[in-house]
Amino acid sequence: MTPEVGIVLRGVGGIYDIEARGGQVIRCRPRGRIKQSLTIVAGDRVRYLAIGEDEGVIEEVLPRTTVIQRPAVANVDQLIVVSACTQPDPQLLLMDKLLVLAESRGLHPIVCLNKIDLVADSVPEELAAIYRQAGYLVLKCSAKVGVGIEDLRNCLANKTSSFAGPSGAGKSSLLNAVQPGLRLTTGAVSRKTGRGRQTTRQVALLPLSGGGYVADTPGFSQLHLDDIDQYQLDDYFPELRKYKVNCRFTSCLHRSEPDCGVKEAVEEGCIAPSRYQNYQLLLDELEQQARTRY
Repeated sequence: MTPEVGIVLRGVGGIYDIEARGGQVIRCRPRGRIKQSLTIVAGDRVRYLAIGEDEGVIEEVLPRTTVIQRPAVANVDQLIVVSACTQPDPQLLLMDKLLVLAESRGLHPIVCLNKIDLVADSVPEELAAIYRQAGYLVLKCSAKVGVGIEDLRNCLANKTSSFAGPSGAGKSSLLNAVQPGLRLTTGAVSRKTGRGRQTTRQVALLPLSGGGYVADTPGFSQLHLDDIDQYQLDDYFPELRKYKVNCRFTSCLHRSEPDCGVKEAVEEGCIAPSRYQNYQLLLDELEQQARTRY
């Protein structure tokens, strides 16, 4: 038989569900040589050989266009960075880390502000202004009452997307609103800690009825950007990238250097203070990581 190409939807215990042509799901194990040389993740495109009506063997993992390591998912087109407007409160540093992750991995980033029904209109608008000024598409949504869901559905159509954000932000609730048949498990926010309870346990790639796929990934509150050079960090902040051409020094880190185009843009209100402050925090983190490595 001739091998076919399919997409890995999920994997548990070395067994992988592969979506074949026409939407059929084939349960496959990898050849021994593949199992030893490469970790197969959701989103991988693979060449498999059918050995039964719904069983097969993975012969080859095709080259990846993009990959996110933690949580592991491959061939993603865009990252939907989800933040609740409240319950839990927005974590701007985590949002900015996730946006840097998207920029550094070649993913198209979209900011999604959820639970707008629980706060005054000014709250999501102030948050949206920060990220629109940086150049990002911002969606204001409520999974509970359905606001913004059609806009989100349109953004997901015919793309492979990954949702990212802290537990409790409402990623699974948003996906359930986009496509009710997914029936993903959702969890409440702890009154004691103000944080969400983890409901997604493993990465799964979910086919969407409107075309495309979405990766349902575990929520997380820690993110390390170990592989980014400190002198390249500003390239992953679009608004800093825009204004750093006005810096006197090409190696400017936008701290105390004279004639810094980025600092001038902050002073003139062209860059949001929170974005600049978080850039500095991430820069400190990268420098600390570099010192511990050497």
